[in-house]
Amino acid sequence: MHFQPAQGWSIAQVLEHIGLTNHFLLILIDKAAEKARKNVNQLNLQVELQNIKFDLAGLEQVGTHGAFAWIRPEHMEPSGQADLATVRRTLHSQLQRCLTHLDQLPGGEGLLYTTTMTVNGLGRLNVYEYLYFLAMHARRHLFQLETILKPHQSNTTSLP
Repeated sequence: MHFQPAQGWSIAQVLEHIGLTNHFLLILIDKAAEKARKNVNQLNLQVELQNIKFDLAGLEQVGTHGAFAWIRPEHMEPSGQADLATVRRTLHSQLQRCLTHLDQLPGGEGLLYTTTMTVNGLGRLNVYEYLYFLAMHARRHLFQLETILKPHQSNTTSLP
């Protein structure tokens, strides 16, 4: 967990970074989900459902290391001092928050509010796209974890 590769972060630092990124983006997602639920009474959900625009290619790139230039904000840099048990609980709690949002927006209501995402020039994302962004960000770092682990594994089993 604490092995420091010649370049990049340790596994513990990667996990801490994912938790930090999720923390700040979930603040936006929480607010957007609440506003989307309120917009059900002001906007026509059926029209929005017929006009869905989902930049799948741009969002998929978020999950691929090196697909575009990525300059993360300083507040998302891991300290390397985080308690791993706390990081694990935080990541689990964040996953539950994401699943709760999906449960609370089952009929497409998450389309009814958008927030700007500057990463990879994605522009305005709805609640579902933001949640997908988080998943792709985690996927990006799963590949990083595999790279760190590969020289230390006795077999070729990959992470799930």
